[in-house]
Amino acid sequence: MDHVGFSGEQFRGFRDVPRKGAIHMLNLVKLREKAEYADGREATGAEAYAAYGRETAHILERLGGRIVWRGKMEFMLIGPQEGENWDHCFIAEYPDADAFVSMIKDPEYRAAMEHRQAAVLDSRLIRMEPLPVGEDFGG
Repeated sequence: MDHVGFSGEQFRGFRDVPRKGAIHMLNLVKLREKAEYADGREATGAEAYAAYGRETAHILERLGGRIVWRGKMEFMLIGPQEGENWDHCFIAEYPDADAFVSMIKDPEYRAAMEHRQAAVLDSRLIRMEPLPVGEDFGG
């Protein structure tokens, strides 16, 4: 099953996490070779996702968010060898969950989501609590 959006129930679960403060959102994105726009316009998945990024970057910044980590997947050592090859891997930081909710509800952001939906074949979006860096794997 491919995952490109969330349900109302999942969004409520996200908002109901009781912790206050900054959140990190781990984004793993696999693009379609050819974007699938409802109006039939032609673009690659990469072109459509780039349009989504261009049209939403200022909204992320306005709400106090930023990209804190970005990487390029090279090889899956542990995990499925088929299917989970991600084109974009990054962590977006938001000052709090309300900032993320505000972004999702922003009319300009919602309009730009057309590009994301056309571009993305599969994705993972994972809310995380930022923790201090430890000296070992467990802490």
